[in-house]
Amino acid sequence: MKKIIFAGVFIILIISSCSTDENEFMSNGTISGIDFRKCSCCGGYFIDINDSTYRFYTLPTGSEVTLENPVFPIYVKLDWAKADTVCLGDEIKVLNIKLR
Repeated sequence: MKKIIFAGVFIILIISSCSTDENEFMSNGTISGIDFRKCSCCGGYFIDINDSTYRFYTLPTGSEVTLENPVFPIYVKLDWAKADTVCLGDEIKVLNIKLR
């Protein structure tokens, strides 16, 4: 009987410890290019999230996504928030990011 209980508990622990990447991030996004416009609030990178286009300037330290010599589009999963200081109103801060 103890073996059956142990096996049941073991299976429940294994199943409950599994997680999907879909639940780990709040959004899917596509980094679509560099903002080459010449204005005081321009620059950074364009990212499409949920049918809206935003801009961000930097990625979190240690992320697996690199923007050195990028080939667009780059498909990502990310956690993000509206930027604290905004100029054009489309700026976000990328909190966590991973390639899809």
